[in-house]
Amino acid sequence: MSMIDYISTAEAPKPVGPYSQAVKINIDVMHAMIITSGQVAIDPKTGKFLHGDIATQTTQVCENLKAVLKKGGSDFSHVLKSTVFLADMKDFVPMNTIYEKYFGKPARSAIGVNELPLGAKVEIEVIAYA
Repeated sequence: MSMIDYISTAEAPKPVGPYSQAVKINIDVMHAMIITSGQVAIDPKTGKFLHGDIATQTTQVCENLKAVLKKGGSDFSHVLKSTVFLADMKDFVPMNTIYEKYFGKPARSAIGVNELPLGAKVEIEVIAYA
């Protein structure tokens, strides 16, 4: 077992640049941390970006994260910290409606940004343990 493993699954979108879907840092034989790259609403089956409303995009983002976490041997119940990037802070409440269906109550930051890749409304990254 190497100290760092790169996580890759066809159940989440392929990276669109020089990065991995996530990195798993093996602390010891029984403990590991997973740090995901930010996910936007790309459908991994088609490779196409979903230009839907914030609920549609947040759902796809969470499904993508779910797949990456699963591949790393984790799930949403093991998320310690999430960071949510929103292109419009007016989407905060509807994003939360979907977010809480997936996540427990990890530590979280929600940041309003000027622009996200592919014109996304939301991007989420997480740190979890496995």
